Amino acid sequence: MTPIRLASIEAFAYRVPVLSPIKVAFGTFRDRPFVLVRVTDEDGNVGWGEAWANWPAVGAEHRARLVVDFSERIVGKSFDSPQHLFEQLSKQLEVLVIQTGELGPIAQAVAGIDIAVWDLVARREGKPLHRLLSGRDVDSVPVYATGINPDEPERFAAARQAEGHRAFKLKTGFGHDVDVRNLRAMRKELGPDAVLTCDSNQTHGLQDAIAFARAIEDLKLSWFEEAIRVDAPVSDWQALAAASTTPLAGGENLQGAQFDAAIGARVLQVIQPDVTKWGGISGNWEVARKTVAAGKRYCPHYFGGGVSVLASLHLLAAAGGEGLLEFDCHPNVGREAVVGDLLPVTNGRVPVPTGPGLGAVPDLEALKGYRTWAP
Repeated sequence: MTPIRLASIEAFAYRVPVLSPIKVAFGTFRDRPFVLVRVTDEDGNVGWGEAWANWPAVGAEHRARLVVDFSERIVGKSFDSPQHLFEQLSKQLEVLVIQTGELGPIAQAVAGIDIAVWDLVARREGKPLHRLLSGRDVDSVPVYATGINPDEPERFAAARQAEGHRAFKLKTGFGHDVDVRNLRAMRKELGPDAVLTCDSNQTHGLQDAIAFARAIEDLKLSWFEEAIRVDAPVSDWQALAAASTTPLAGGENLQGAQFDAAIGARVLQVIQPDVTKWGGISGNWEVARKTVAAGKRYCPHYFGGGVSVLASLHLLAAAGGEGLLEFDCHPNVGREAVVGDLLPVTNGRVPVPTGPGLGAVPDLEALKGYRTWAP
């Protein structure tokens, strides 16, 4: 691989209002923030990345400024590969993480830079990112509809089913009776063949999680996501896994070596890292390969803009296995201004872009009215 020498790193923060608030157990989304990252090398090649910033909305400007601040550590220097750049930058920032206590924001800024560098390298090589990573040539990947609110979710899900979706994830954590009612209504509406999952966003205590798992056992969910706190004692997770016939899922709030522990243990059967929240392509490609090799499902977490969904898609396509791509079904200018019509859903699947890199470039003109910060 030709060495990488970056000439510039730019970041752009946006917030797009939503028509209908999106409810999750820890809060309500009233707009959709996201941060785009653009890197340019000394030969004029360009790549695009995205840093996680979906909650709280004010975090977008913060992440964008971090990206720009970090550029002085890598612009003008030579790196053998994107992985080399990721490792060196992460190492340089270890003391800053301790000094600031900002483990998440710093990891998210690094992830955005890493995705952009991988996109640049794949474009420079003239290859789709998934093919650069694995050599595999993949036509399409399965998806599941996400962001389904607790207010009559069966109606929203049925509309998505009519549009071509075959798999669905309900947001739970709004009370035992409400959650059970909603899942039963969705199963009845969508039919026995629909893939159905739920995500409680860490809201349950152990005994409540066990009671809920037993109450939904007959619905045959494909997974129960973030049932209890990620930092709950290992013994609690083991007890829940022993009591639940529904496979447990998680990973969006893990980093680094935590994934090795999760993949090696018997608790989580579905591993869900977020490419913009930690690791970028460099970190998540390792997680994806190890997950599939361990016989588990790699299902990348996604709830961001268009660069994020494309990066997640390419990782899933490269990794193979039995995983699904999380696919936000709410209107989202931050996604549409990047993806356009590249990802039509047909019988539960979307095509894998064949263009170089991620396969798309953000339309900054379409986004200019939503920009909240740029250098």
